[in-house]
Amino acid sequence: MNASSVGNANLDIILDVPVKLSVELGSCQMPMREVLALAVGSVVQLDKLADEPVQLSINRKLVARGEVVVVENQFGIKITELIGSASGA
Repeated sequence: MNASSVGNANLDIILDVPVKLSVELGSCQMPMREVLALAVGSVVQLDKLADEPVQLSINRKLVARGEVVVVENQFGIKITELIGSASGA
C-alpha cells in the first residue's frame, strides 16, 4: 500500500461522520421582559441588513458565507465565500 492509498483510506473513515451545519441570519439582544412578551406574529429585528451574507458554520466553526435562496418552497444557502485558515493549511 502506498502513502496515497493509506491517506485515502484514513479519509474514508471520517467521510460519513455526521456534523451539525447551521446558518446564522443575525442576532439581537433584548430584555427578558420583551422575550416573555413574544407571541405568534411578533417580529424580532436582527442586527444584519437583508442583503448582508449569512454565516454558515459546521460544529460552530465558521466555514463559509452565502446568500439565502428559495428552492422549491424551501430555504437554501448559495455559497458566495469559503473561509480559509489564516495559516493557509
